Amino acid sequence: MDRLSMFLTLMTGAVLTGGFVIVALSLGYYGWVPILWSAALGFALSWPVAYAISRRIKRNDPAWDETRKDRTDAIPRPGDPEV
Repeated sequence: MDRLSMFLTLMTGAVLTGGFVIVALSLGYYGWVPILWSAALGFALSWPVAYAISRRIKRNDPAWDETRKDRTDAIPRPGDPEV
């Protein structure tokens, strides 16, 4: 697990859950059961989607270099253990 995906998990969870609730309500499924299913599905998919987004951001960023060593600033090194 990388650090960026931890931050993205909260945002993607909210977006996915909200989207699933909107789809369920627009299809005419009103009540607690469809909303709970939407919340469970959004919760289950939030980390895998956030991880995929994180990998894509890092792959497309020209300034990202995982092999860079000997940093002295406060930003964690990309090669360090995540959590």
